[in-house]
Amino acid sequence: MKRVLIAALALVSFAASAQTTTNALVSKKADALEQKLIAWRRDFHEHPELGNREVRTSGIIAKHLQTLGIEVQTGVAKTGVVGILKGGKPGPVVALRADMDGLPVTERVNLPFASKVKTTYNDQEVGVMHACGHDSHMAILMAVAEVLSSMKKDLHGTVKFIFQPAEEGAPAGEKGGAEEMVKQGVLDNPKVDVIFGLHINSQTEVGKIVYRPGGTMAGVSDLQITVKGRSAHGAYPWSSVDPVVVSAQIITGLQTIVSRNVNVTENPAVVTIGAIKGGTRFNIIPENVVMQGTVRYFTEADQKLISENVKRIAIKTAEAYGAIAEVQIPYSNQYPLTFNDVTLTEKMLPTLQATAGKANVLLRPPVTGAEDFSFFQQKVPGLFFFLGGMPKGGNAITAPSHHTPDFYLDESGFTLGVKALCNLTLDYMASGKNK
Repeated sequence: MKRVLIAALALVSFAASAQTTTNALVSKKADALEQKLIAWRRDFHEHPELGNREVRTSGIIAKHLQTLGIEVQTGVAKTGVVGILKGGKPGPVVALRADMDGLPVTERVNLPFASKVKTTYNDQEVGVMHACGHDSHMAILMAVAEVLSSMKKDLHGTVKFIFQPAEEGAPAGEKGGAEEMVKQGVLDNPKVDVIFGLHINSQTEVGKIVYRPGGTMAGVSDLQITVKGRSAHGAYPWSSVDPVVVSAQIITGLQTIVSRNVNVTENPAVVTIGAIKGGTRFNIIPENVVMQGTVRYFTEADQKLISENVKRIAIKTAEAYGAIAEVQIPYSNQYPLTFNDVTLTEKMLPTLQATAGKANVLLRPPVTGAEDFSFFQQKVPGLFFFLGGMPKGGNAITAPSHHTPDFYLDESGFTLGVKALCNLTLDYMASGKNK
């Protein structure tokens, strides 16, 4: 028995040593690619494209994967690219995902590679900017593909690289994003066993990785409320049913949903009206007002509670003033909760800690932002984590946030993302091999 135990311990020690050697090799290869990675990112940043319009972007990605000898599929969910790297040895199928689209934001950061791209969005001329870091996600995954393809003969399994369009939502009247990729079978042929993804964060210091098991990012539904009143001259408001005043009362009432209906000691929730449109002139009371907003939640029960209360408050408030409110929730899109498989997260946490250093891997509270990576996680176990992109010593409170004109990333943290995704892939494959 003693000999068996010694042999078993020796086998475990050998496997750990071999994995340490592999991870060191990954680190060396990732560091060697840093300047190439940064060049890719800057090119994407200077030439952003909106969701379902990532034609130039996807062409660059597809060409790169093909030069690595990776099997490439293009036109997936309109502009998506999928690469399949079959290892030299049998094992699981690991998917890695990066999103590709920019945002209708005019860049204000003084960079030599700042975006000057303009387009028309919702009938308005706007700038286009990678204001959420998707440019870095693509560059990181392209580097991961280069590292892992150089280790192809030693891979115990298959890697599926998913470059996804329209994470920020498809244009009106179109389908897109992760949901559409799933519908088109991106997780099949070969069937994916597990998926990993990351998101850069401009308010987390470079060198840090943050994660959360279970619900990590909120489920989201957008909403639209149309208030129908009666128009009149602004000088004679008693002749009207003023939808502007009614809308103001509805907006105020909606704020009581989170403060008075949701148990915020259990889960956070958000109800936000982000756009309100009505009227054409200062002295004309309009006939209609349209409001659009978003709700965020972490449980199906809270989703139902919030939706029911939005409808009740809007409809009943309008009735009280003699108006009519029509409520659509969701209006155009709905993302489920981004849920990190608890068992998978626990299993892969040592990999993240070994890659970044235990002190640099931090547990974070739930995030009320949303991610359509959640559609992949509905089908297969997934782990989604955050990578630091704020300069060292920066202030997380004052650092420009995502989706803003001043969004900024420190590029020195990108190689940590490459190492993390490579090591998660290799360690997961090794754990399957050693079962």
